[in-house]
Amino acid sequence: MRTPVIAGNWKMNKGPKEAAELINELKPLVKEARATVVVCVPAVSFAAAKTALRGSKIKLGAQNVHFKESGAFTGELSVAMLKEAGVEYVIIGHSERRQYFGETDETVNLRVRAAVAGGLTPIICVGEKKEQREAGYTDALVTYQTMIALSGLSADQIKKVIIAYEPVWAIGTGLTATDEQANETIGVIREAIRQKYGKRVSDKVRIQYGGSMNPKNVKGLMAQSEIDGGLIGGASLKAADFAQVVNFD
Repeated sequence: MRTPVIAGNWKMNKGPKEAAELINELKPLVKEARATVVVCVPAVSFAAAKTALRGSKIKLGAQNVHFKESGAFTGELSVAMLKEAGVEYVIIGHSERRQYFGETDETVNLRVRAAVAGGLTPIICVGEKKEQREAGYTDALVTYQTMIALSGLSADQIKKVIIAYEPVWAIGTGLTATDEQANETIGVIREAIRQKYGKRVSDKVRIQYGGSMNPKNVKGLMAQSEIDGGLIGGASLKAADFAQVVNFD
């Protein structure tokens, strides 16, 4: 059985004071959760979040990482920096990073390899745009993105990564893939991993749904056979809403 993982992507929200307040409100609401719970906070809030998370099972995550150990990369953070700050998980290749900041499949792979080598658990985002789905390219696209992202990793390393299927057309739009659509596409991703790395590896990889999962639709999505959790945007910014998603069962 794969342990579900529910990760909140706070995006560019919650400075240190608000981050601590939200975490302190959230902690008692998810203390009995059977899922792994992660909050991916802005970098300026790492210290406050780490302090607030003490005594809880909630893990600290980041929203990006650079693939170099150090150097002239203004505004970037290395794996070592994140680890020193207490980060254990990191989102890589989110559609907003791809759309607004020039992230490519190749740089996603470099970041994934650096994260895994340095002991961070990457949450690798893949997904299609609306026009790509309508043209019938969803399966080919998510397979390609997944295989490029995992390139260069060993089978044992791949077992430890998390993949988030996030249909780009459902992020921040209020639209959601149907339970069956999400499950089917996540099944395609798992099958691609199986074909390349074997069933033992594909059965271990946790694959989240990341397209506007919220308290209203979480039960249906999490009832699907292939879905192992969620990468939560807007609903993660309110403790009560996020707790409902975490405590889906």
